[in-house]
Amino acid sequence: MGNDKGPHKKDLDPSRKKRKMHLWGMVIDLDRCTGCQACVIACKAENNIPFVGQEQAEKGRDIKWMEMITETHGEYPKMKTRFIPRPCLHCDDPPCTKVCPVHATYKDPEGIVAQVYARCIGCRFCMAACPYTAKYFNWHHFKIPKVMQRYNPDVSVRPRGVVEKCTFCHHRLIKARDRAAHEGREFRPAEYIPACVESCPSQAMYFGDLKDPKSEVAKLAGSPRGFRLLEDLGTKPKVIYLSEGEKHDLS
Repeated sequence: MGNDKGPHKKDLDPSRKKRKMHLWGMVIDLDRCTGCQACVIACKAENNIPFVGQEQAEKGRDIKWMEMITETHGEYPKMKTRFIPRPCLHCDDPPCTKVCPVHATYKDPEGIVAQVYARCIGCRFCMAACPYTAKYFNWHHFKIPKVMQRYNPDVSVRPRGVVEKCTFCHHRLIKARDRAAHEGREFRPAEYIPACVESCPSQAMYFGDLKDPKSEVAKLAGSPRGFRLLEDLGTKPKVIYLSEGEKHDLS
């Protein structure tokens, strides 16, 4: 998302005006989530998220665009733990965009809260404003562990001193649209799948166009089991959770 155009830039893509606008959102079924953290690892690998090491992690400088939050209820031995995967919630009324003095973060026409790294000055106002702690400050230059020696060329490596966050793997949307244009056909929303959703072994995560009433994600978002984190704050997150209820056949 580092090379996206901000809200005050002239649109250099004339096809955007003819393009059908979507409203991208995600549904996470907590009944199916096993807390395996495959989504966390997939997000790190896909988006070139830096490894900070134990020492920096102990200082609170770990970077996780997708974080697995745990909630424990009850007392031993009658305890129950809930696993809650938490990406950026891409709010429809995001408080982070309102406090950025240089417009380095904004909500694009399709509902994705973008982060323009080249414009970010590292003031961290957006981090303080986000009630979900979904933004992270990059304290160090990007380094690849020797055991990996590779990174994803589709995602820009962020410089030191900027704020970074989940982008719903926006580069995958760009690639899917470019592929459709090259093949001379219309882009299909089902072609755009973030890495976390694709990697989930229990199929607990769904992604798609919330504006399309026929899409699976839109139907699940309207489920009576659906809820949003800190919904009373009025941020209107586009990540909807399904509470524990009836069990599902995973076959």
